[in-house]
Amino acid sequence: MRRHIDTAVRMTLLTAVLLGLLYPLAITGAAQILFPGAAGGSLVQAGGRVAGSAHIAQAFSQDRYFSPRPSAAGGGYDAMASGASNLGPTSRELIDRVASDVRAQTEVNPGLSAGSVPVDMVTTSGGGLDPDITVANARAQAARVAEARGMSRAEVLRFVGAHTTGRTFGLLGEPRVNVLKLNLALDRAAPATQAGR
Repeated sequence: MRRHIDTAVRMTLLTAVLLGLLYPLAITGAAQILFPGAAGGSLVQAGGRVAGSAHIAQAFSQDRYFSPRPSAAGGGYDAMASGASNLGPTSRELIDRVASDVRAQTEVNPGLSAGSVPVDMVTTSGGGLDPDITVANARAQAARVAEARGMSRAEVLRFVGAHTTGRTFGLLGEPRVNVLKLNLALDRAAPATQAGR
């Protein structure tokens, strides 16, 4: 019996050291060497400070900024509470929220009608932190952003085009626009006159 207990204790210690210490250190080290940006959180710098992560959405409330998809993560865009609303397509709460969001989007985005609101403009992503929006969503917001910045819609659309990423490997997903990177590029071209987002 004693021999079995000794073997069990030794195996527990061995696997704890191998899988709890050495393996995580090896994987972390490999990630730091092979993918240093991603391993460090894909942080985006602006003006010598960290503006956010390229992979985590954040709220932009001023008209001069493009807005990400709505978020159901915590109080909204909370990386510590990532998740969907879990409301089904027949949920009255979801139907009412989407209808309210459609009305809000048509009020703040010139030329946008209820029938032309892009789906990702009023629906949350599975994790609530999707940093990208569709090209249609960006185009729908372009007039509002252009007016708030004193730019032409065509100028803003050129920024959208320059910050559009194609399908992954040329076939997966849809073309998309990273909201943080687009907003920062606009700020560099036409610096914000108001602080904050």
